[in-house]
Amino acid sequence: MSSTIEAAKPSPNEVLKGNCPTLAGTIAQTLADASTDRFSEDDNQFLKFHGVYQEDDRDLRKTGKKYILMARLRVPGGLLTPAQYLACDDLSARYANNTLRVTSRQSLQFHSIVKTGLGPLVKGINDALLTTFATCGDVNRNVMAPPTPATNGLGGQVQEYARQAAAALSPRTRAYHSIWMEGVQLNLDEPENKNFADPLYGKTYLPRKFKIGFAIPPLNDVDILTNCCGFIAIADADGNLAGFNLTAGGGMGRSHNNDATFPRAADVIGFLPPEKVVDVARAALTIHRDFGDRSNRKHARLKYILHDRGAQWFREELERRLGFKLAEARPFKFEKQGDAFGWHRQAGGRLFLGLFVETGRIKDKDDWRMKTALREVIAKYQPEIRLTPANNVILANIAPEHQSEITRIFAGHGVRVERQGSLLRRASMACVSLPTCGLALAEAERYLPNLITRIEALLNEVGLGDQEINIRMTGCPNGCARPYMAEIGFVGKAPGKYQIYLGGNEASTRLNRLYKDTVKDTDIITELRPLLARYAQERHAGERFGDWVERVLWKEQPTAAN
Repeated sequence: MSSTIEAAKPSPNEVLKGNCPTLAGTIAQTLADASTDRFSEDDNQFLKFHGVYQEDDRDLRKTGKKYILMARLRVPGGLLTPAQYLACDDLSARYANNTLRVTSRQSLQFHSIVKTGLGPLVKGINDALLTTFATCGDVNRNVMAPPTPATNGLGGQVQEYARQAAAALSPRTRAYHSIWMEGVQLNLDEPENKNFADPLYGKTYLPRKFKIGFAIPPLNDVDILTNCCGFIAIADADGNLAGFNLTAGGGMGRSHNNDATFPRAADVIGFLPPEKVVDVARAALTIHRDFGDRSNRKHARLKYILHDRGAQWFREELERRLGFKLAEARPFKFEKQGDAFGWHRQAGGRLFLGLFVETGRIKDKDDWRMKTALREVIAKYQPEIRLTPANNVILANIAPEHQSEITRIFAGHGVRVERQGSLLRRASMACVSLPTCGLALAEAERYLPNLITRIEALLNEVGLGDQEINIRMTGCPNGCARPYMAEIGFVGKAPGKYQIYLGGNEASTRLNRLYKDTVKDTDIITELRPLLARYAQERHAGERFGDWVERVLWKEQPTAAN
C-alpha cells in the first residue's frame, strides 16, 4: 500500500466499519422499535451490506419526508427457480409496492417498503432460499453471467463458475442471520463478535464495491468491460471451454464537476484455466482491498488502481498473490450486446422466451399486465427465470408443446411475445432514479419511455425508420444503467437537465464521449435532429449511429463538449 494512502485520514465509512466489523449496528433494535419509522445514519450504512437502502419518497418532500426502503436480491447469474420468483411476486404485493424491478446486475429490487414490512420481507426472501446479503455495501456485489440459454455447453459451465465465485467472495458475518432470521440483536460484547474480522475482507471490508461478470463471445450481454473483474470465456477448436481471459479495472461511476472521477473500460490482463477462476477472483479482490483508497471514496474503486498503477503492475501483483503466471490473453471478439426477444430454441430442443420489460419494471398498468401474466405462466408451466443485465426477463426450458398456450396467456394480459416494441425501445435502459433514489438529480425510469417515443418520431422524420440505437439514461452520474457505453447516453445534471454522451458501439466495448454538458429535456430533440439528419445522409451501408459518431463527429470535434 502506498505511503500516501497509509498516511491519509480514513473516511467516516472506514471508521464506522472498523468499529463494528460484524455489520450489525443497532439494526435489530430499530426494527423492533415501533416509535420510529427510520434507521440512524450509521445503521443506514450497515443496512447497505444487508442489501437494503433507506430512502424517502421524493415526490412527497414538500409535505414532509416519508421514509421508505429498497431491498435487493443476490441472484448470481440472474437465475431463479419458479418457486423463488413466485415467492418474490407475492412478497412484493404484501410488503412493497406490488412491482418488481429487474436491475442492471441481473437482480430484483423491492421498492417502497415501510419499516414494519422490512423484517417480514427479508425473512420471506430467505425462506425462499434467496438472500439480500452483500448486494450493496463495500463487498463483492451480485456476480453476472450470460442469461441467454446456450445452444452449446458453455452457458451452463460459465454459470457454474459464476456461482462458485459468488459463494467464495461472500462475507461471513453472523449478523445477517441473527437480525433477519432470528430477529435478535447480535451481542457485540461477546468476544467472537467484538473481535470479529472477516476471513477474506478483514475488519473494514473493501474501500468501495467490487463487481464481477462473465461473458461468452461474441455476445457481450453483461457489458463485461464495465466490471471491476471480468472473465471472458474462450472455447477451444472443438467448442469446449478452454479457459477465460481476465479483464480488470472497469467501472462506470463518476461525479459531476470532478475530473478526477471518470468511467473506465477494463483492461485485458491475461488468460487462465477454468479451475483457477475462484483463486483469481479472490486475488483480484484482495488487491482492491489492500491498495484501494480508504480516505477518498470517490477514488476508491479498482479502476483507479489500474489507472494510477497500470495494467502491467496489476498483473504482476496478481501473479505474486496467486503463485503462478497467467498466459497471454487469447483472441476473442464481441459483436453485439443485448437480449434475444420472442421465442427461440435452446440446447436440448426446449424453448426460451425473451420478454421486453421497459425500464425493467415488472408491473400491471392499464392494458399491459406483465406481472399477472408472468405469475400465471410461471405457476402453470414452471419455466426457469433468467434476469438479464438489460432489465429484461427470459423464461427458459419450456416444452415446445406449451408455446402456443403461453403466447395466448401473455396476449390475454396485453403482452405481445413477438414484435415487442420497436428496435429503438428494446435497446433502451434507464436507472430507477426519482422518486426513490436519494442520489437522483433528474428523472430516468419515468421519463425515458416518453423520450423514446419522441426520438422514434424524429427518426421517422429524417428517414431512418425503425433504426436500432442503443440509448441509456441515468438520473445522476453514478452510471447504474451504464450510459457511458451507449451510442446515446443521457446523464442527469439537474431537474429537467441532462448531459448527452455519444459514440458507444454495438458490442459495448467502447466508451462514449461528452457531447453536450447541459441540455434541457425540452431541447433534447432539437439537439439530436441535426446529428441524426447528418447520420441518415452520411452513414456507410450498415453503419451504426455510434460508429458514425466515432468516424465523423469526433474527428470534427475531438475535444470535450461545450
